[in-house]
Amino acid sequence: MTIRIALTFAALMTLTACEMMQGLGRDVETTGETIQQESVETQQGL
Repeated sequence: MTIRIALTFAALMTLTACEMMQGLGRDVETTGETIQQESVETQQGL
């Protein structure tokens, strides 16, 4: 019984960590896109 609980807990932790990393990846991507757009706008203004 305790092994089943431990395996369930480990699976939930793995899924949570995976979802967190996907969210972090989206945040980094959005930040990069924003920086790139600002760079293009700055270059056009020169």
